[in-house]
Amino acid sequence: MRDKINKLLKQAMRDKAADRLSTLRLINAAIKDRDIAARSEGQDEGVGEGEVLAILGKMAKQRLESARAYEEGGRIDLAERERAEIMVIEEFLPRQLSEKESTEAVNIAIAEAGAESIRDMGKVMGILKSRYTGQMDFGAVGPIVKDRLCAG
Repeated sequence: MRDKINKLLKQAMRDKAADRLSTLRLINAAIKDRDIAARSEGQDEGVGEGEVLAILGKMAKQRLESARAYEEGGRIDLAERERAEIMVIEEFLPRQLSEKESTEAVNIAIAEAGAESIRDMGKVMGILKSRYTGQMDFGAVGPIVKDRLCAG
């Protein structure tokens, strides 16, 4: 994934696509920042693909929230800029699971973990994060898991 980002960064330089180049540089900087933090924690190779996907997902989510805030404030120009950045970031993210697919994944994870109460929520979320990083919004899935475990 890093190679793809770097190739696209060089292409954006050649194409003189300033906005795209800016977003790709932000992506690279976020990954490098996390690499530095990981190395200080003893991980010699930096962060892996899963962590890169998590970084990208977080970046997209932050921009979506910013775009909404700009729209509410009447700053459509800034909101459009944020949405353009989201489009560049999403090029690197896997397809997001639908609501139905997310619910099905939660049910499978609960069954695999043998989860029976809210105390097992960590196990279930761990399974989901290991399989679906970048494909689902864990902030939205958490309450679904909690409801299932409290109802069962």
